[in-house]
Amino acid sequence: MPKLFRISFLSALLLFSSIAFSQSQPAIVKVDFNKTVGEMTPIWSWFGYDEPNYTYMKDGKKLLTEMAALSPSPVYVRTHNLMTSGDGRPALKWGSTNMYTEDANGKPVYNWAIVDSIFDSYVSRKMKPLAQIGFMPEALSTNPQPYQHDWHPGDKFSKLPTGWAYPPKDYDKWGELVYQWVTHCVVRYGKAEVESWYWELWNEPNGAYWKGTWPEFFKLYDYSAAAVKKALPNAQIGGCNITGNGMKFLDAFLKHCVSDTNYVTGKIGSPLDMILFHAKGSPKVMDGKVVMDVRAQLKNITDNFAVIAKYPQLKNIPVILGESDPEGCAACSMATNPENAYRNGTMFSSYTAASFARKYELADRHEKDLIGAVTWSFEFENQPWFGGFRDLATNGVDKPVLNVFRMFGKMSGKRAAVTSNRMYVLDSILNTSVRKQSDIGGLAAIDKNTASVMVWNYHDVDETGPAETVKVQMQGIPAGKKLVLTQYAIDKTHSNSYERWKKMGSPQKPSGGQIAELEKSGALQTAVPAKNINAQNGQISVEVKLERQATLLLKLDWLD
Repeated sequence: MPKLFRISFLSALLLFSSIAFSQSQPAIVKVDFNKTVGEMTPIWSWFGYDEPNYTYMKDGKKLLTEMAALSPSPVYVRTHNLMTSGDGRPALKWGSTNMYTEDANGKPVYNWAIVDSIFDSYVSRKMKPLAQIGFMPEALSTNPQPYQHDWHPGDKFSKLPTGWAYPPKDYDKWGELVYQWVTHCVVRYGKAEVESWYWELWNEPNGAYWKGTWPEFFKLYDYSAAAVKKALPNAQIGGCNITGNGMKFLDAFLKHCVSDTNYVTGKIGSPLDMILFHAKGSPKVMDGKVVMDVRAQLKNITDNFAVIAKYPQLKNIPVILGESDPEGCAACSMATNPENAYRNGTMFSSYTAASFARKYELADRHEKDLIGAVTWSFEFENQPWFGGFRDLATNGVDKPVLNVFRMFGKMSGKRAAVTSNRMYVLDSILNTSVRKQSDIGGLAAIDKNTASVMVWNYHDVDETGPAETVKVQMQGIPAGKKLVLTQYAIDKTHSNSYERWKKMGSPQKPSGGQIAELEKSGALQTAVPAKNINAQNGQISVEVKLERQATLLLKLDWLD
């Protein structure tokens, strides 16, 4: 059978299945607030991006302020290129701080001005760095020329690694640079503040970002960890942020940290305060429609959890998904990568809701202390409106996906048990993704004076479908309380600047009035006015209509 026909046939089968089964049974989501299953750890409040110089630019500062306001929990931020040489001018997948140069005699010259402006932007908003130690300054690189890449969307990733991706020519100078940087941060921000940060080395050393050998990376880690701990003994450092399929590298790295000889101390083992790896999905275009693959992302998590499990001495060490996204290139626009057309609308937001719920499930199943899952999305300054980058906002206007994180920010306390007759069980989604009926599921939490249920109607195939009736049945509501129910929605008519922009005619030069209207549309909106509600025997039932790719948050509040 010709390949083209096979793809077309598979695509038709998937689409037929989704239509045939989408309304095979009414959706009933049941929540038992009496039964808690774990902490509502704010793993969602972690974000990252390649281009650190966007941090202190106009739209970057605006977005940071909105991210910091997502919830009372600190928001952590990870950025590449914090040590890269250059003049501070950003480009796609590029940034620089010029923190290290050398004089004519080879003596180090440290300049913290740009990196300070980046970290100041975080700390002033009570955000915290997941501080990446990288990349290699030009003066230290073993292969410095060419240094700055000229990658553009559509280019192969092989154009990325230039002089910044190589090992240092002098490991002692590298270690001293890291020591001086951490010491400077302690002086500038205070010991207690910096002890609350996380430090990590490099990015995806098993891929394009590292041009050295594996042992050279382990050596770099030992020198980096020793320098961080010398400057601040209680600082937290870990690694190694491999790509989702980099299990062999992660295994070798963990073995080095546990049982190999340290390159600095000559003793066995290396400091390891947390373990980081990446998890990515893999969307494709089939018959003109984007078809997501949430299974691929969740499989990355499962596979790397299995590697960590080989080392029982690491059982209680926190885990961070250093990047956790529907696919692997934030700066690849939909113009060059049509499979990324999901990013502007509610496909991205519903995928995020459904996938984060499964991250909690996977951490529970594998008994891992998952403390963060970095969404690799920020903003791209001075780019076309809704240009299809993986970002949270476009030209200062929030996209629908940011509102999912606003919903998460309203959830706290303990996660409560949720069942649904239309929610894929974990093993099913790990086997087949979401290709038959849509996934109508929920994530719930209860705290001292509030309870919340997030509900979504997600499907891998990016196409519209009729709204479905969903009954959300809740029990375990505290008795005798005056309850207020608020319903927040992300769909075609709520919390959706993209749909509003299209109705305006998709202007690339919107007027001031249009921008104000888009900003309003980009905020998290209620589906109906908040109302008082009574719980009968601790039970409440709410019936809602949920479009395909829509996400809803039901929030109950009461006073003692």
